[in-house]
Amino acid sequence: MVKPIVLAIGAIPVIIAILIVIPLITKFDIPYSAVHPNDIIEIEYTKHQLKKISFCVTEIVGSQKTEILIIKNNGETKYMVTENGYPKPDIIIHLDDQKLRKLKALIKETGFIAIPSESFPIRDNATDYQKSNIKIIINGRVNQIYWPEQNATDKFIPPIISMVGSELDKIEEQISE
Repeated sequence: MVKPIVLAIGAIPVIIAILIVIPLITKFDIPYSAVHPNDIIEIEYTKHQLKKISFCVTEIVGSQKTEILIIKNNGETKYMVTENGYPKPDIIIHLDDQKLRKLKALIKETGFIAIPSESFPIRDNATDYQKSNIKIIINGRVNQIYWPEQNATDKFIPPIISMVGSELDKIEEQISE
């Protein structure tokens, strides 16, 4: 039979590990420790709603809707939409400091700038899909990534790309309301 003292001594490392892991798991915020006030960032996020149109022998991929979001370092944000070939009026707002710091932290903490800009080939049978592009310039370093929706490619799209894209989608939704 195992002595109670052995169980108590064996339980101590387990309890300490649980106390360390619980705050890490339940923390949903991205730490702002990586953000430096002198960081200079510019973000250009583009989404295209594409549709493949077949003309007997040839096929054309045309854009049904294009949304462009440009965020400058000072928080100046420009949102442009072109739908069915017709541009809508541009919307210019000022992004608050909290959201801008959150974006900077997300990009710096996750190493987004270091992600290689590999290509994600489109499936042959994809006819209606969204293709996105993020161009980030942070402190002079540039990274540009193109990716389609996950259901339009056979390659795995890293979750960090989707996470940054969804943060920018939230900003677009707030602007377009």
